[in-house]
This record gives sequence, C-alpha cells and structure tokens, in this order.
Amino acid sequence: MDRVNEYGQLVQSILERYARIPYSHGDIQSYAIADWQKNHFILMIVGWDGKRRVNGCITHVQIIDGKIWIQRDGIEDGITDELVEAGVPKSDIVLGFQPPDVRPHTGYAIA
Repeated sequence: MDRVNEYGQLVQSILERYARIPYSHGDIQSYAIADWQKNHFILMIVGWDGKRRVNGCITHVQIIDGKIWIQRDGIEDGITDELVEAGVPKSDIVLGFQPPDVRPHTGYAIA
C-alpha cells in the first residue's frame, strides 16, 4: 500500500473515532468527511446548542506530496500525537496551521 493510502486510512480512522463521541450538550452531530480524490480529511460539527447554530470544521488534514498536513486541529489534545503514536514519523507531519517561519521550531516537518 502506498503512503498516501496508508496515511489517508489512518487519518480517516482517527477522525471517525472522534466523530462517534457524542456531545454532552445541545443537538450537535459530528461527521468525518473524506475526499480521497483530493486527499482532504475533515471532522465537522453541525447542529444546535440551544438557540445557537453550530456548524464548523474541527480538524482539517490534507495529504500533500506524501506528507500529512494538519491545516486545522481543533481536537482537544491534537491529532499529531496520535499520528506519531501510530508510527508516522514527525518528518512526515507538517503543522500547516503554523506560519512557515515557526515550523522549523516545532519538531515536525517544515513542508
């Protein structure tokens, strides 16, 4: 299996696990969305918290040139630790939400 498929399946399984965690308040649903043709993986929430509409992206991950780009990470403890624990080398993870000049100091790939 090539790296893109391997990483995509790993990211999708992590996001699907988070999507199964119910919210403790409101009528909010979580969805793990995968676009395999463009290698985008998103954890979304949609619903109502009282009278307030909730709709947003919690986490957005892309696979670009064989590396996992974390574009947004709203998971409480972050997705990066789970990726590393699953065997993904830090050199294959880019913290895309960090400015390019900060990335060399994160311990992860710069691009």
